[in-house]
Amino acid sequence: MKSVFVVGAGPAGFYATQKLSRAGHSVYLFNRDIKPGGLAEYGIYPTKDKMKAGLRKQFGKILNMENVAYFGHSSVNSNGPLTVEILKEWDPAALVYAVGAQGTKKLDLPGEELKGVYSATDFVYHYNLLPPFTSQDFSVGKRVAIIGMGNVMVDLAHWLLTDDPTHSVEEVIVVGRRGPFEVKFYQREFAYVEKYLDCRALEDELMRIKESLAIVGQDTSKVSQETFPSLAKSYQEPEDGRLIFRFLSSPIAIKSDARGRIDNLTIAQNKLTLRNGNVLAETTQETADLKVDTLIFAVGDIVDPSVGIPSINNSYITNPDILKPKQAAYEVFDPKSASVLKGSYVIGWARKASEGLVGKARYDAERGVEHVLHYLDGITETSTPSASQIKTTLNQKGIQTVTKTDLIHLAKAEEARSQEHGISSFKFGNDQDMLDAIESNRNRSSAA
Repeated sequence: MKSVFVVGAGPAGFYATQKLSRAGHSVYLFNRDIKPGGLAEYGIYPTKDKMKAGLRKQFGKILNMENVAYFGHSSVNSNGPLTVEILKEWDPAALVYAVGAQGTKKLDLPGEELKGVYSATDFVYHYNLLPPFTSQDFSVGKRVAIIGMGNVMVDLAHWLLTDDPTHSVEEVIVVGRRGPFEVKFYQREFAYVEKYLDCRALEDELMRIKESLAIVGQDTSKVSQETFPSLAKSYQEPEDGRLIFRFLSSPIAIKSDARGRIDNLTIAQNKLTLRNGNVLAETTQETADLKVDTLIFAVGDIVDPSVGIPSINNSYITNPDILKPKQAAYEVFDPKSASVLKGSYVIGWARKASEGLVGKARYDAERGVEHVLHYLDGITETSTPSASQIKTTLNQKGIQTVTKTDLIHLAKAEEARSQEHGISSFKFGNDQDMLDAIESNRNRSSAA
C-alpha cells in the first residue's frame, strides 16, 4: 500500500480516490471547502435535489472506504499555511490535483472592476451558498446582461427570473458573439426559462442579423426548428420578466453611474466568416450601448494559479512530450526545470477547464489514475505521516480540519434544520456556522 494525496473533493477527485483506493492504496483527500462535492455540491442548480442527493450518496460511499482519509477546510494555496511544497514534504508516493477551474474569468474590459459586474462561477457559488461567496455583495438590478450562450447562462437566467429572493430582475439580455445557430445550451435546460423568452423581440433580432447570417449560409427561417422551437408556437407574453437575445455582439467597454455601479455596456457588432468549415465571429467598428445595471460573464472557466501548480495562459502545464501523448495529458510539467514533476498529475477540469459534466469528470479521472497506478507500480513505498499526524500538524498551523466523522455530525445538524424549517434540505452558508454545528452535534453525541 502506497500513500497518494488527492487535492480537491469534487467529482474528479472522488472518482480518482475510488479507483486508487480499490487498487489498495491509501488516499489522503484534501479539500478547500468544509463540505465535499465541488461543483456537484455548489454548481448544480439549487432545486435539482434528486441529482445532488444521488451524487452525495455516491461520494459518501467513497469517503467511507477504509483507506480514505478526508481533510476538509484545508485549502492548498501558495499564499496560505498549506502549500504544495508542504504536501511534498510529507512524501506522498503521488500527488493528484483535482482542483477544478477555480479562477475568475472575465474579458479584461475597461470597467470590469465596477459594482454589479461578476463572473458566472462566483455568482453561482453565491446562490448555491458556498462560503465565503455567500457573504459577498452579488446584488442585482432590473436589467441584467449575461455574456455567453451556454448552460451556465440558462442557470443564471433561471435564478434571476425565477428563484432570486429579491425578485428585482425585469429583463435578462443574453449577449452572444455569434448567432442563434451557435448557442451552446441544451434544449432540456432551456425549457426552464422558455416561458420568459420574448419571441417578438427574438424575431426582430433575427431580422436585424438576417443578412449577416446569410453570408455564411445560415437561414433565419430554420431557427425555430434547430434552436428556438418557441418561435413556432402561438405568441404569449413572457411571464414576470423577459429574456431577450442580442446576437453577433461582443462587449468592449463597461461604464458606470455616479455610485460606481455599471449602468451601460458598450458592444461591438460582429460579422460572421467561414474558416475550414467553422463559423467565426470578427469584431467590426460598429458599436451600440445597452442600458444595464448588472453584468455576468458566463464565458467559461480558468484555473487558479495561486494553488501553486505551474501554469501558463490560464491553464496548468502538462508534459508536452509528443512521444507520450496519453501520459503527456496528465503529468505536471515544470517549465523552470524543463522536466515533468515525477508523481504529480492533474485531472478533470484542472487538466481541461469546462470540459463536460460529472460523467466526463469521472472518465477523465479514471483515465488519469491509470497513469498514476502505472507510476506507483515502479516505485518503492514512501514514509508518509499517518492521517492523524497530518491532522495534528494542520491544526498547529491554525487550520481547523474537518474529518469524515465531522461530516456525519454536519449532515445530522443540517437534517435537523431542514426538519425544523419544513424544507427538503438545508445548507449552512457560513464556515463558522458549519464548524459550530459540527462541534455542537459532537458534544450532544458524546453526552448521549
